[in-house]
Amino acid sequence: MEIAVDRKDYPRLVLSTMKNLNMVIILYLTMVTVHSLSGYIAENSAMDFLLRAKQVPAAPWKLPVIAVGLYLCLLLLLSIPCRRKLWFLLKTLVELGIVFAVSSVLSFGYTGTVLLIIADTMSYFPDRKQRILFVAGIFAAYLLMDYDLLSARYSIISLETCWAFYSGRVQSLLLGVRNILNSLNMIVFISYTIVLILEEVKEKERIQGLNERLRLANQELRLANEKLEEYAKESEKTAETRERNRLAREIHDTLGHSLTGIITGIDACVMLVDIAPEATKEQLKAIANVARQGVKDVRRSVKALRPDALETLDLQSAIIQMIEEIRRSTGVDIDERIETRLNGLNKDEEDVIYRIIQESITNAIRHGKADKIKVKIDRQYNMLNIHVEDNGVGCANVQKGFGLHHMEERLAMLKGSLSYCGDHGFIIDAGIPIRWGTEDEND
Repeated sequence: MEIAVDRKDYPRLVLSTMKNLNMVIILYLTMVTVHSLSGYIAENSAMDFLLRAKQVPAAPWKLPVIAVGLYLCLLLLLSIPCRRKLWFLLKTLVELGIVFAVSSVLSFGYTGTVLLIIADTMSYFPDRKQRILFVAGIFAAYLLMDYDLLSARYSIISLETCWAFYSGRVQSLLLGVRNILNSLNMIVFISYTIVLILEEVKEKERIQGLNERLRLANQELRLANEKLEEYAKESEKTAETRERNRLAREIHDTLGHSLTGIITGIDACVMLVDIAPEATKEQLKAIANVARQGVKDVRRSVKALRPDALETLDLQSAIIQMIEEIRRSTGVDIDERIETRLNGLNKDEEDVIYRIIQESITNAIRHGKADKIKVKIDRQYNMLNIHVEDNGVGCANVQKGFGLHHMEERLAMLKGSLSYCGDHGFIIDAGIPIRWGTEDEND
């Protein structure tokens, strides 16, 4: 049964191998040293050893205990994550102190545990400059822990002196095994470095690929938005043209027809007024009927321009229904607060109030890209106030377009006022004088 290994786990597996290998090396060196020192004691040749070493070594049994204990402390520190640079620096200094202690127990015959600290530093610092500085400092400490350099100033018992108990051939074999283990540790460290670099390169390529795909997706989205805006403009123009044509047909079929009949009848009256006064009167009556019918047709056409909601609902219900439909279709959070009654208004006033709220919300969504809109209708004295506020992009330098012009024209017919501000989002305040009741009746 094959076990699949994720590529991202390769550095961790190599580092784990390196930790285990260092444990084996420490055990090997300490156990060989303990056996050698015990051999001196068993053969009563300890005095010869002391003359060569020029100092008394620690008790043999302490060497593996101290070395392994310190190494386990090092592994514990290496397993503690530390992202803050200052704390990581302090942790590294403590780790270097432990490595120095382990190396001193091993008579500085092995200092490969420093490579574990370097490997740990490489995995924690993605920034190349910071990594180089830390690694350079640790390598400097690694070079300073050389036996020849330290023995020139301090009295240190070398491994060769400890292992002199063995015959020359056995000693060479033991030292050869130590060198092989040391080389293996270096090879594993180099392998870890290569794997870590390859993973970083792959991760960088993956991120670049994601950024490229994101850039292409944004470009496609921008093109789609441009096409959608063009389509919306074309649709708007088409709708305007269709509505203009409908109104033209309506005027042609109603007012145009009535005016044509009136003009023709008046021309006939001009010709008959002197010849047949009675016929002229009858003709004028017919013209009057045509004019009345024309007025009815015009009123019917104007009535067709009124929102359907206002034909079946009262103004407050129509506004709530409109807001609910927009909220449901766009997902925009619209908070409406109607703090006064809206009855007693004529149809023109209802149309203006309805259209201002509708246009304000539409502009907030379409132009302001807002996702939160507040609509408030209240009354102060005999003024009905409409306040529409959104959290959109706003507009510091407002250029009045068709919507604002249309609002001002509608309000002007009712002696109302309009103000707006686009510094933070967009705010519209409209005031309409009301003719019914007093403020007390609204309380």
